[in-house]
Amino acid sequence: MTPGLRSGQVAAAARVNRQTLRYYERRGLIVEPDRTLGGHRLYPQSTVQRLRVIKAAQRLGFTLEEVADLLAVGAHRHGRRAADSGLRVRAENKLAEVEQKILDLGVIRDTLRAAVAAGCDDLMTCAESPCCPLPFSELA
Repeated sequence: MTPGLRSGQVAAAARVNRQTLRYYERRGLIVEPDRTLGGHRLYPQSTVQRLRVIKAAQRLGFTLEEVADLLAVGAHRHGRRAADSGLRVRAENKLAEVEQKILDLGVIRDTLRAAVAAGCDDLMTCAESPCCPLPFSELA
């Protein structure tokens, strides 16, 4: 039986810092490890893969709360949870969110380009100009 990995080893292998490791432990994303007689944490090797999965999910736009839920669903896949609560459905929902953000960012980009082209240098002056492309009237 392997004795486990210390915090620094796990953090280095998963490319996270030790504070992240402890934070995920407090959040319940990784299990609290065993400790040596000297009080050093000893994580199972599987913790490295779990951390990599967490970080990959975050890069895809999932929040830590969503990641925790996905991990819980995966752990209970063969249990009572419905199939519609798994990764595929959640990825489809996340994809819809991302696509909406892309559309929103396109509108922002186009509006900023118009503001630059219109020579807007002062926010208040621009707001009073009839040719101002910024959506001040939409906020009222």
